[in-house]
Amino acid sequence: MTTLTDRYVDTAVRRLPPRQRPDIERELRASIEDAVEARVAAGEDPAEAEHAVLTGLGDPARLAAGYADRPLYLIGPALFVDYTRLLTVLLATVVPIVAAVAAVVRAVDGAAFGAILGGAIGAAITTAVHIAAWTTLVFAVLERTGSRWTPSDAQPWTPDNLPAPPSRRTRRAELFIESVFTVAFAALLLLSPRLGLERTSGGDPIPVLDPWLWDTGIVYAFVALVLASLVFTFARHHSRWSPAIGVAGGLVQATPAALLIWLATEDHVLNPAFVAATGWPEQATRWIAPALIISGVLGIISAIYETVRHARNR
Repeated sequence: MTTLTDRYVDTAVRRLPPRQRPDIERELRASIEDAVEARVAAGEDPAEAEHAVLTGLGDPARLAAGYADRPLYLIGPALFVDYTRLLTVLLATVVPIVAAVAAVVRAVDGAAFGAILGGAIGAAITTAVHIAAWTTLVFAVLERTGSRWTPSDAQPWTPDNLPAPPSRRTRRAELFIESVFTVAFAALLLLSPRLGLERTSGGDPIPVLDPWLWDTGIVYAFVALVLASLVFTFARHHSRWSPAIGVAGGLVQATPAALLIWLATEDHVLNPAFVAATGWPEQATRWIAPALIISGVLGIISAIYETVRHARNR
């Protein structure tokens, strides 16, 4: 059974470099046990004593930052946790809103679909860059001036804030959602030539994607790699981890992203006939390749992160 102390220690040490985790975990557990035993000996209830000791230790993210033997670069340990939390919230809320507003404004102006899409992507990228730059600048100034940062919604940390351990049902739900989206994406990709978004004068559909992808068979290889990555995702959750499964799964998951980067750089994604039929302006299509390249890079980073994470956990 996972105890409150187990959850606290796990949350704290996962933020530390691997070489530090065993020693600090033993030290932290011993410290917590000694403090709890002292309170129990004084007449406190064991559960209440454990809760009080963990409350006194504070947020495990802050505790881990204090244990780390490496600098946290531009933002120091005292502010780094608040910096990442605030930045994540701003990017997750402001960027989608700005992109949606930009799309609505262009749609009201009667712009073509390409101009709407390009404007939304451009506004999202610009907003994200500004948010990251200005948030980092503000925290860097706070770090170097010695100011104390107090979030507006700051509340005392208690063990009740610890994340609940993921249940088997949660993992199954995540796998089910990922499977549905992966299969739907593969089906949409294979059926895209028959989708009549634009048609020729004879009534034939104009494919959105470059017909070269079908002529060379690359689209089928891409779909096969995407489905294979889903298979390895199931293997990681239901099989005993091994270096072979870990490395093979990471390579299979990273290959579609690398292929997407190559297709975007070689301009083999959109069908020129479809672009001409829709009347997309040049500035709209100019954003598509960089967006796909960024998506591919993020996909490779995600594959590497998942491979390392599973290796450490097992």
